[in-house]
Amino acid sequence: MNIKKFMIAPIEGYQYISKMLPAGCRYYPTCSEYAKWSFEMEQPHKALYHSTLRILSCNQLFDGGIDYPIIEYKAPAKLSLISYLNIICGKIEIKYWLVPKLASKKANRYYLIKDYNAH
Repeated sequence: MNIKKFMIAPIEGYQYISKMLPAGCRYYPTCSEYAKWSFEMEQPHKALYHSTLRILSCNQLFDGGIDYPIIEYKAPAKLSLISYLNIICGKIEIKYWLVPKLASKKANRYYLIKDYNAH
């Protein structure tokens, strides 16, 4: 079993159960959705660290609001291959958008935003 699927399974179970309860997260996306996105796109130890910090800040001492995951990403060297595959194979489904974090001191840092139509 893939480690990402192993870490995401309890989150999806929690999300299934929490649909029956009133909403209580102070952030958008919710803390469980934040953790799920992080585990899908980052290394497990980084995702666990960021998700833990997010869950600890979900209380009355913090304002909440919009807080997307920030990931480090370096584009592959052969981007032309992706364009070529897109022409041959048709539309490639996009699940996440990477928006550059301009005020970051580190290069290659992006906000992770899920596409509205992605499943």
